Amino acid sequence: MTLVGVLGYIEYFLSRPVGAGPAGPALDAIAFTQVWSDQRVQVIGVGDSITAGLGARSTSHTFFNRLLENPNDEFTDMKGVCLSEVLPHLTSENFAISGSESCTHAEVIADTIPVYPDAYGIVLMTTGGNDLIHSYGRSEPRECAMYSATLEQALPWIESFRTRLARMLDELTAKFPKGCEIYLGDIYDPTDGVGDAPSVFLPHWQDGLAIHSRYNDVITEVAAQRDHVHVVPLHQTFLGHGSHCRQFWRSTYDANDPHYWFYTNIEDPNDRGYDAIRRIFLKTIVEKTKL
Repeated sequence: MTLVGVLGYIEYFLSRPVGAGPAGPALDAIAFTQVWSDQRVQVIGVGDSITAGLGARSTSHTFFNRLLENPNDEFTDMKGVCLSEVLPHLTSENFAISGSESCTHAEVIADTIPVYPDAYGIVLMTTGGNDLIHSYGRSEPRECAMYSATLEQALPWIESFRTRLARMLDELTAKFPKGCEIYLGDIYDPTDGVGDAPSVFLPHWQDGLAIHSRYNDVITEVAAQRDHVHVVPLHQTFLGHGSHCRQFWRSTYDANDPHYWFYTNIEDPNDRGYDAIRRIFLKTIVEKTKL
């Protein structure tokens, strides 16, 4: 019985197989069989290492690049399902920085991203995740690095994020006088909603889930105030693919793909995770775009 218990513990609490093949939602390829627009479209990436692509097997497998153009080893169901197929006058530039927090993103938007006077814009953005986890409990929590903070400590930093995010979205909008759409990912949870940080090899954080939830509430609320800003549900998409992916008794369990979608650094996706991200971004774009 002891051996059975040990094997069960390894399988359901320690084992994190990544699986193989496609990951994430299926897309209707019919939406990509005709041109959406002949106008010039500028796609830009803004944010942290998710948009920068840390953890992808190659640069062609980052969600940003894969969303624009199929890699040579594309899955059969996604061949021809990318923006370059439907936007013939598309150009792109990625301003995302691995390891960056929202404070840095605000500076990049204000100081680095140019105005695109002759193009309609599509902005792909992830921000706020590193605000939560940076410091990893090794130093006193602070704004944009609040790991181990209490909710009471974090409340003014959360409100600062609200103000900063609103400013970032408005400044990004101003970069595109001909109009734009902003697709903003919310923040996923490597603990599958359990909140047990030690399961991802981080120190216990009592108020971590509560602060994480407040950050996602801010993203939802600030985006909802702008018709051209759309939240991409990374949090919901990744539930069941974190540290508890093998625990079949949880409501988040995905029997069709009970695998781990996170890279070895915990905070970024692995290659299959990036496949899922580009699919849910594309799905949201198909549902929301006015091109």
